Amino acid sequence: MTAISPAIRHAAPTRDENETPWTGAAPGAAAPGAAVTGAPGQRQRSVLSSRKALWAGRILSGFAVLFLGFDATGKLLQPPEFVEGTTSLGYSAGVLFPLGVLQVVCLLFYVIPRTAVLGAVLWTGYLGGAIATHVRVGSPLFSHTLFPIYVAALIWGGLWLRDRRLRAVLPLRAAE
Repeated sequence: MTAISPAIRHAAPTRDENETPWTGAAPGAAAPGAAVTGAPGQRQRSVLSSRKALWAGRILSGFAVLFLGFDATGKLLQPPEFVEGTTSLGYSAGVLFPLGVLQVVCLLFYVIPRTAVLGAVLWTGYLGGAIATHVRVGSPLFSHTLFPIYVAALIWGGLWLRDRRLRAVLPLRAAE
């Protein structure tokens, strides 16, 4: 059996810290060359909260992906319920398949870590159109018109929790 080359081991980025290579260090240990500030307990809590944030983000994103995947599949397969729902909103049944393809493309961008932010931006535009459609036909506010905002909150909330770089760009509060 041969040993794994250190070059191979360092090539794969971790899921939580997209561009930081795996170091093989124990949890809570600083990466080589990294500045370490704070007490050791603070570093460990930061790592643990980072793991919790990662898993919470994966769960939120998973719910969004399941829902959006179901919706895209329905648009591609065109069962009678989806056709009826689309025509009741004032669209022809002919738009279902192209919308399904568009949803699959947006979903692929969202689930690939390197393009997840682009996917979230594309979904935000798509869901904005859904809101406009529901406003146009006078759908109920909380159950229909605002539903795309709930889905967008899952998309962006999940991505924000999973991606440290996005948390740095969009912090919840100003740095002290």
